[in-house]
Amino acid sequence: MKALPSKDYLKLLRERKKTSRVYSRHQALGLAIADLLGDRQHKALYIKFAKEHNGELLLSVAKDVSTRVGIKNKGAYFMKIFGTFKKSLPSRLSKKKEALPKTLKQLRLKLRTYKNE
Repeated sequence: MKALPSKDYLKLLRERKKTSRVYSRHQALGLAIADLLGDRQHKALYIKFAKEHNGELLLSVAKDVSTRVGIKNKGAYFMKIFGTFKKSLPSRLSKKKEALPKTLKQLRLKLRTYKNE
């Protein structure tokens, strides 16, 4: 018969769960984006995006969204902006560093159109 863990051990596990353990760059970027947007519940989604796409581009979009006033759900707004932009972005350019300036310029144009709506 297995012995049940003590209450002290369970308390220790709950405390350890609160601390973040980041092992790679995309994990740190994903957590930073989740914190900027105030959406820690969906941190796995942002980590996945940071792994699959250009992290600097994602971070710049998240910073722009986080500075906007009057948005109730910044995570959903980020997803809408990045989702429409991702569709127009060729998949082979999404991870390359040399494509960053052109894509940032296109993204700024998209953001201006959303501001005017």
